[in-house]
Amino acid sequence: MIISYQGVESFKISQGELTLAVNPQSKMSADITLFTAKRAVLAFAEASAGKAGFIIDGPGEYEVKDIFIKGFLDHTFLITFEGIKLCFLGLEADKDEIEDVDILFVHPSAYKSAVALEPAVMIPMDYDKNSLAQFLKEGGERVEPIEKFVVKKKDLEGKEGEIIVLKEE
Repeated sequence: MIISYQGVESFKISQGELTLAVNPQSKMSADITLFTAKRAVLAFAEASAGKAGFIIDGPGEYEVKDIFIKGFLDHTFLITFEGIKLCFLGLEADKDEIEDVDILFVHPSAYKSAVALEPAVMIPMDYDKNSLAQFLKEGGERVEPIEKFVVKKKDLEGKEGEIIVLKEE
């Protein structure tokens, strides 16, 4: 699986020929397009979008091309893709509904909520220099941003709350 950061809350997640676009802000072709917030839908509509594929923008349970997605009212989304459980954490997520998260996408202001979920890896999103610095300080880590995160399920074994910072493409 390859995860790249497109800015704000936008990510491209791909495995082989299959692509999941999360909150795309510009033209991006994908098999599945997931919107975790209304403002992301508006930004996407304003950009001349590429091939959006199957669009998910609200709560419910979905299965598309062997990707399982569960959306909650608070804009939290759980995604199971290639055996890896990804979570885009809403600001008021019901922690009881979320378990066994491998990769957690989180706003820097939600560090304590993120740690409580015990993810293997945390990826901050929608950050500026100051909020990222605070997030890393709370995590007690010095992290150099990387271009993209390439990961397999076995790579996540034994990790506990590791922070990965992605550079915006």
